[in-house]
Amino acid sequence: MTTPSVPLVPQHAELPHARPGPLTRPFWDGCAAGELRFQRCRACRNAQFPAAEVCRDCLGRDLAWERGAGTGTLYSWTVVHRPVTPAFEVPYAPAIVDLDEGYQMMTNLIGIAPEAITPDLPVEVEFHKTGDALYLPYFRPRATVS
Repeated sequence: MTTPSVPLVPQHAELPHARPGPLTRPFWDGCAAGELRFQRCRACRNAQFPAAEVCRDCLGRDLAWERGAGTGTLYSWTVVHRPVTPAFEVPYAPAIVDLDEGYQMMTNLIGIAPEAITPDLPVEVEFHKTGDALYLPYFRPRATVS
């Protein structure tokens, strides 16, 4: 008889990461404020993530930051049981989420047991402080409306 695992939880230790710079600062400031921000090209309306200086679709330079709904569907995932560095607590589930605004984001899943993860799972963002100052966007199964 196998015992079901417990739901995945956010990381709590200081994690290795790049320092926010001028281009990415609006994204990280949004995370700290509980907002999932992305860029949109004003010329072609294409969503941009990660942040860029030039639109990946039309090469326009008029990009504006927008606040997203923080909802989407699970595109792909894996469950890690042997971390690359001891900074990560296992298990954790890196994932790619298709956001409703039209872009994909690499993230981690929480609030679900690894064996319960399914393709096209509806998810929503939840922000958690990791280490001293970094807020990360995690995604959990979307609450169902009855």
